[in-house]
Amino acid sequence: MPQSTPPSNSPSSSESHSQPTRTTVHRRQLLAGGLALSTALCSQRVGSAQTAAAVEQTAKPLTPAKRPVTWPVWDDSDASGLLDVLNSGHWGRLNGKRVAEFEQRWRETMQAKHCVATSSGTTALLTALGALNIGPGDEVILPPYTFVATFNVITHNYALPVFVDSDLESMQIDATKIAAAITDNTKLIVPVHIAGTPADLDTVGQVAREHNLPFIEDACQAPLAVWRGQPVGTHGLAGCLSFQASKNLTAGEGGAVLTNDEDFANRCYDFQTPGGGRAKSSNGRGSNYRMTEFQGSILLTQLARLEAQAKRRDENAKYLSELLAKIPGIKPAKLYDGCDRSAWHLYMFHYDPKSFGGRPRETFLKELREAGVSASPGYSPLNRSKHVLAIANNPHYLKIYGRDFMAGWAERNACPVNDQLCQQAVWFTQTVLLGSRDDMERIATSIDQIRTKV
Repeated sequence: MPQSTPPSNSPSSSESHSQPTRTTVHRRQLLAGGLALSTALCSQRVGSAQTAAAVEQTAKPLTPAKRPVTWPVWDDSDASGLLDVLNSGHWGRLNGKRVAEFEQRWRETMQAKHCVATSSGTTALLTALGALNIGPGDEVILPPYTFVATFNVITHNYALPVFVDSDLESMQIDATKIAAAITDNTKLIVPVHIAGTPADLDTVGQVAREHNLPFIEDACQAPLAVWRGQPVGTHGLAGCLSFQASKNLTAGEGGAVLTNDEDFANRCYDFQTPGGGRAKSSNGRGSNYRMTEFQGSILLTQLARLEAQAKRRDENAKYLSELLAKIPGIKPAKLYDGCDRSAWHLYMFHYDPKSFGGRPRETFLKELREAGVSASPGYSPLNRSKHVLAIANNPHYLKIYGRDFMAGWAERNACPVNDQLCQQAVWFTQTVLLGSRDDMERIATSIDQIRTKV
């Protein structure tokens, strides 16, 4: 993939940013202050720039709700990299090198031919849809069990979101229902790998091929997840990743578009870099969604510890599933047969109040938190939210699609299985899975004690 413009090597540029004495002092101050704060916040640094074996040896038990694993994890390598960028004077990607280096490292890690870094996961999706020239009159298929950004990037282009119901057991999009939602106006399918667990990509891919449609994976929660030996985000035309603060690989904000299509990669680059000029032709659209050198630097150092963290999450999630499967009323979310590895951005399970003395889910969550285990009820039905339903009266949508059409839009997007799912789901965040094996046992014990409590 073409690289960004290299930084200037002119004497004036070098002299203006080379101050060894001041840099050394600031580096020491920054590292000392940062490490002191880091130590005060958290006694463990899961997945720091050490080997996986060292990580395992230094793990300490966590109490998720009362003394959580501090996130993000960082050390002196992160601070040093940021200070290097600061002192270089090259803070943006157009005259820096770290974003381009991250793009190369990330595409190699994810086994993709091309990577275009962006300012966020949302802008990665916007870039991909912009490169496809999605616009008014187009329909885009998505699941209702997802973060609102998946919806927002569609309406940002004044295209029409078409919701396909969830599969109750896996909590992913029910890929067997996608074909029925396709019309002559359908231009794109966007499966979302919720919780970092792959959706049914076999069926998604088959439907897309049969209808000659592209699909773009919303893999924002799924770095290092694998489907049939191939990383997610590389199965369709493109895959979009997020490096937001809560994500498994984070720079606070950031995103990336992965693709194996060179022309599409160039169109993505041109869309997020005004006047980029890499693509053979332009659709006349674009914005500024570039990643900064500070984000690129953080991602390079964070990437060094990602595999060790992913390995721990995977091991702990599988062990926790074994334990929870033995508890009546608790059912871990299903993984499809093609899932070789989940990223476990979230650990999701179904809660049945009948096995817990009729306790409402909110009561169960409250007692779980009191036991020191932080948990969440997860998403509410996106397709029925006020934010989503508001487009039925949006003046631009009324002008494009007509009042009669938009009046029936919400009804056509009913997702009854997802409504049921949103009443059952419970989540743990990925930081819980960075604990020890003993922590997984304590979580399971806490849940079972709530069940048996009078």
